[in-house]
This record gives sequence, structure tokens and C-alpha cells, in this order.
Amino acid sequence: MSKTKLTINDNGSVKIEGDFEIVDKEGNAYGLQSRTVLSICRCGLSKNKPFCDGAHKGHFEHNAIAFDLPPKKV
Repeated sequence: MSKTKLTINDNGSVKIEGDFEIVDKEGNAYGLQSRTVLSICRCGLSKNKPFCDGAHKGHFEHNAIAFDLPPKKV
């Protein structure tokens, strides 16, 4: 099984690729119809939340630049 990859896109969604399952807060799985790539909304404007529908275009700004998190608290 390959790793699941999440890509934080500039000014947009989080793209998910690989073998994954998405569940709601009660553990019920979304019917992804065998998709291995999809995008999750980050802007809150999608009418298809939690999935991206492109509503962010022109309404959401974030430059995705990777950085190191501080050490985990013990």
C-alpha cells in the first residue's frame, strides 16, 4: 500500500491522493466511489463541504510554504 499524500495548494484546497477513507464525526464513511484523488475545502465557501467545488477562486488567499512544527509537547 502506498502512502497517502496531502498537498496544500496555494489559494485553495487540500488535494488528497492515495488509499484513504474519509469519515464524519460519528465514523460514517463518505461514499467516494473508488476515488484515489480528491480535494477538501479549506475556504469554507464550498456548497459541497467537506469537498472543494472551486468556490474559493478569488476569495481565499494562502501561500502554501512548508515549515517545521515545533517539537511535540510531552
